[in-house]
Amino acid sequence: MKAFNRILSAAAAAVILLFAVVNMLLAAGRTNGGRLYRVEIKRLVREMEANGSADITECEYVTNIERCGEKFYSTDSDYVICEINGELYRFDYNTNGCSGKKYLVGIVNAALGVTAILFIAVMIYIKFAILIPFERLIDIPYELSKGNLTAPIKETKNRFFGKFLWGIDILRENIELQKQRELEMQKEKKMLLLSLSHDINTPLSAIKLYSAALSKNLYPDREKQYKIAENISEKANEIENYVSQIIMASREDFLSLEVNMGEFYLSELIEKITRYYREKLALIKTDFIVGEYKNCLLSGDLSRSVEVLQNVMENSLKYGDGKCVELIFSWEDECVQIAVRNGGCTLCKDDLPHVFESFWRGANAESVHGSGLGLYICRQLMRRMNGEIFAEINNDIITVTAVFAKA
Repeated sequence: MKAFNRILSAAAAAVILLFAVVNMLLAAGRTNGGRLYRVEIKRLVREMEANGSADITECEYVTNIERCGEKFYSTDSDYVICEINGELYRFDYNTNGCSGKKYLVGIVNAALGVTAILFIAVMIYIKFAILIPFERLIDIPYELSKGNLTAPIKETKNRFFGKFLWGIDILRENIELQKQRELEMQKEKKMLLLSLSHDINTPLSAIKLYSAALSKNLYPDREKQYKIAENISEKANEIENYVSQIIMASREDFLSLEVNMGEFYLSELIEKITRYYREKLALIKTDFIVGEYKNCLLSGDLSRSVEVLQNVMENSLKYGDGKCVELIFSWEDECVQIAVRNGGCTLCKDDLPHVFESFWRGANAESVHGSGLGLYICRQLMRRMNGEIFAEINNDIITVTAVFAKA
C-alpha cells in the first residue's frame, strides 16, 4: 500500500507540473500575441515611408490610419502615434485576437482539470475498492498453510473479490474435508492392521507348536508327520492371505478421487489443454501437434478429464525425447479416444502392464523425479467416469490413449 501511495503522490505531482507547463506555454503565446499589433504598425510605417500610403485590408490588429487633423485625438480605440516623413499619423488597433486566446487558455485548463480529477478519482477508487480489500486477504493463504481451517472466510460485497473469496472458502472446506477423510482413513487402516495382526497370531502360534513338535520328534508316525506338514502349509496360506490384505490396504484406496459426473464438450477439454501447453512447449522448442477432431458432447467431469490429460502430457515431457508431442483423435460409436503420442520412449514392453499401478516406476525413471502415481490416478479417474486408459509402445514411440464416453 505504501508503494501505491507513492505512485499516487507522484501522479498528483505530475498533474500539477503539467498544469504549470501548459499555462506557461499558453501565457508565452498570449504575450507574443498581445505585441503583434506593434509588428503590424512598424510594417505599415515602413510602407508609408516608402510609398506614401499603406494597405490595411490584410491587417489583423490595425483597424485605421488617421492623419493629423481636427479629429486626430477623437477615437475610442487603442492607438499608437508615429511620425512619418515629418507628419504625425495615428494607428488605431484592437487586441480581440488576444481575448480569443484567453478563451483557449480557459478551455485547455478546464479540460486538464477534468482529466486530472478523473485520473485521481480512478486511482483513489482502485485504492479503496481493490487494494485495501485485497490487503485484508493476504493473510488467508498463510493461515491455510498453517492448518487454520476452522474459521470461515467472511464474504464481502466487493464485486472484484467475490468469486475469489468464494473459491478460497471452497478450498478451505475441501482441505478440511480431506483432512477429516484422511484421519478417518488412517483410523480405519490402523484398526484393520491391528485386526489382521491379531488374526495372524493364531495360525502363527499353531505353526510354532507344529514346528516344535516336529523338531522334538513327538510324532514318529510318518502319516502323522504328513498331516502336521499339511496343517503348517494351511496355516501359512492363512498368513499369506492376511499379508495380502495388509498390502492391499496399504496400496489401494489411499487417495480420495471424487468425480462429479456431468456433460461437457470435447472442444472445452481440448481448449484448456492447448491453451496451456502451446506456450509451454513453444518455450522448450517442442512441436505440439493437435489433430483434427469433431466437436461432440462427452460424459464425465471436465476438471478431472483435464487432470488426466495433463498427467499424460507431463509424462510425455518427462520421459520423451522433447521433439514432438501429438494429440490424436479417433471415434467409436459410443466413445471418443484421445491419444497422446511422443517419441524417445525407453520403457521396456514387459513393463508396460505395470505403468498404471500405484507407486510403480520403470527402470527409465530412475533419474526423473516422480511418485509413480500419475498414471494410476489417471486410470482410477477414467474408470470412475465410465472410461478407460491404456498405453502402447511401437519401437521408441509410446501412445497413451484415454477413452471418454459420449453423452
